[in-house]
Amino acid sequence: MLVRFPNLMQSYAMEHFKEAAKEAEKVMRGVFERTPLQKNEHLSAIYGADIWLKREDLSPVRSYKLRGAFNAMRKQEKNKLFVAASAGNHAQGVAYMCKHFGVKGTIFMPVTTPKQKIQKTEIFGGDAIQIELVGDYFDDCLTAAQDFCKQNNGHFLSPFDDSDVIEGQASVAVEIEAQLGFCPDHIVMPVGGGGLSAGVLNNFKNNAQYSLIEPLGGASLWAALIAGRPVSLDKVDTFADGAAVGQIGNKPFETLKSIGLANVLRAPEDRVCITMLEMLNVEGIVLEPAGALSIDALQDLGQAISGRTVVCITTGGNFDFERLPEVKERSQRFKGVKKYLILRMPQRPGALKEFLNFLGPDDDITRFEYLKKSARNFGSILIGIETKDPNHFGDFFEKLSNAGFTYSDITNDETLAQFVI
Repeated sequence: MLVRFPNLMQSYAMEHFKEAAKEAEKVMRGVFERTPLQKNEHLSAIYGADIWLKREDLSPVRSYKLRGAFNAMRKQEKNKLFVAASAGNHAQGVAYMCKHFGVKGTIFMPVTTPKQKIQKTEIFGGDAIQIELVGDYFDDCLTAAQDFCKQNNGHFLSPFDDSDVIEGQASVAVEIEAQLGFCPDHIVMPVGGGGLSAGVLNNFKNNAQYSLIEPLGGASLWAALIAGRPVSLDKVDTFADGAAVGQIGNKPFETLKSIGLANVLRAPEDRVCITMLEMLNVEGIVLEPAGALSIDALQDLGQAISGRTVVCITTGGNFDFERLPEVKERSQRFKGVKKYLILRMPQRPGALKEFLNFLGPDDDITRFEYLKKSARNFGSILIGIETKDPNHFGDFFEKLSNAGFTYSDITNDETLAQFVI
């Protein structure tokens, strides 16, 4: 079923948006090449469809964010100071374009921003930018950036809630149509603040089906559609930081409010880790969590895409490999092949050996740590167990219970796990 959008981007005349996006894409060619549109045989075979990947992870800053920054800056030529707040891809896109246009940029980043991201932003911007580290959280950083902008008569460059930025992000759709030769049947893309998705929808309008993917812990579009307006989430899981936004942008929502809940999917962060590892190990493609959302969602679409031409937009590849152990850990927990227990172990000879005999040949202890002695005759142990088949745990737990061992499964207890795992 095609989605109908009766009021697309009210700030633009509908008949002019696509022409403006084409012009933006044309001018961009003087700065960077088109990102590849590649058919993926691996995914196509799995889903019985023609699956194409729009590789925004291969842009000069490894994300699509430089498109919106470029378009906004070229339309604000009189401004000599651009101000942004970002801890990631938007910061790098703004820095890259400040250097290209020869203008000054001040980029506010949280104090907690990883050094790798700060260094990459500095490399892209060089002497054209100044980085200000403010606050522990993004909201503090954003407030400081906006105050600075007012005091210094700068131009605040929003990562998504800006008409020129949305128009620039629409160049992704312009390229897809030119590279494919026609409009695809189905477009799958992540949505954070909504700039990219609003731009793509405005470009293709009703000629394609759309699936917009949010991380489960940052589903701001989902919340806005239910409320009928942008609302602020009480809590955001920042694992998929490229798409984990606390509130959808007001301007993008003018387009996205007609998408319908059926076309918005929420992907569990731990499941996305499985997709990231699969793309890395099978295809050699490095994706950040947000960049893997569109591919991860294919399993939810199933038969809806069978036999169709589908384009997944892989929005970013800025992945710090120091996070790889965390990604593997989260993927194993989601698949159910790794669990963490707090075990009450009797303090008697042979108790440990008895416990070890409950493990099967494919079970492995990955963590074993005495937490404290909770009683004279018992001790508490944190234990991590990894297996090849999640069904093995059923038999293992039954043996523990029959033998009188007391245990608590803390694998999915996020509050406790962050302290002991």
